[in-house]
Amino acid sequence: MEVVKALEVVEPAFIQEPQHRPKQGVKPAEGIPLIDLSGAISNSSPETLKKVAREVGNACKEWGFFQVINHGVPAETLKKLESARNKFFSLPLEEKRKVRRAETNFLGYYEHEFTKNVRDWNEHYDISLIERYPFPASPDVNDTTMVDYFNRWPENPPEFREACEEFLRETEKLAFKLLELIALSLGLPGNRFNGYFKDQTSFIRLNYYPQCPNPDLALGIGRHKDGNVLTVLAQGEVSGLEVSRKTDGKWIAVKPIPNAYTINIGNMMQVWTNEIYESVEHRVTGNSETERYSALFSLNPSHYVTMKPLEELTIDENPPKYREFNYGKFTAFRKLSNFKKLNAENIQVEHFRI
Repeated sequence: MEVVKALEVVEPAFIQEPQHRPKQGVKPAEGIPLIDLSGAISNSSPETLKKVAREVGNACKEWGFFQVINHGVPAETLKKLESARNKFFSLPLEEKRKVRRAETNFLGYYEHEFTKNVRDWNEHYDISLIERYPFPASPDVNDTTMVDYFNRWPENPPEFREACEEFLRETEKLAFKLLELIALSLGLPGNRFNGYFKDQTSFIRLNYYPQCPNPDLALGIGRHKDGNVLTVLAQGEVSGLEVSRKTDGKWIAVKPIPNAYTINIGNMMQVWTNEIYESVEHRVTGNSETERYSALFSLNPSHYVTMKPLEELTIDENPPKYREFNYGKFTAFRKLSNFKKLNAENIQVEHFRI
């Protein structure tokens, strides 16, 4: 893989945001699809599964975002996670920093530097689905060194690990059900994507957005596209997520719905589908009145997977739009940019576009 200028997955791929967030032009969630997954979760009939798959496919094509209800994730699972997460983020900073991520291990706690010029106003915590896994130490194609990423578990609160692991298991099930529906919507076998996840590098991210005294000067998270396959988001009760509408680029506020999850496809699905389904920009606004929490599951392939458009989806009228690249090396470059000022911009899938 040619290492060119770079970017990162749910480690957001930042695009230049103006100093002052626009106060006008953000509309309510007009048209963002809400999909009932009960028929797909229960596997009631092939016809029902195909119907739900068509709804998912339409949402992926028209929005890149949608919300789901009757998704199979127990409500109690999220309640346990929310309680443990909120207790952790309320700990003193020095306690949280005991499990802070590092250049040699990107899992753990991270806080942005809260200065008057800050662009992003948040803290987060990453936990891998697999307790320990190898990952390329460098984006250099000639460097075959691997490092072990491993979960960093805090001592407090004591229920933190159990709550996170339960949430990981349940949201993984939902992510793979969505992967099946996306495959079916493309006319592919339901298990078409499963082989890319034998040693998956999926993780959950717990987000905390403190009250922001100057929300016009900072965002919770700047505008970005997710560099993963797909994201399953428990949005929380406080609004803040905004999506760039594909038809005109206007920012649309995604209203939280009780017991619903918000789903968006990432850049890797965009590559696999040869842009039949495209990842879209989104951001999180700051809030001067209240703090905000969220949690997400990021579905990611194995580090050794070669990314390229699926052969079944490339024909003479729709030739491959991307040259192949290694997922692990791609992500290693993007994560490295979090710790070092590189002499290149963050890598994006667009750098591999033919």
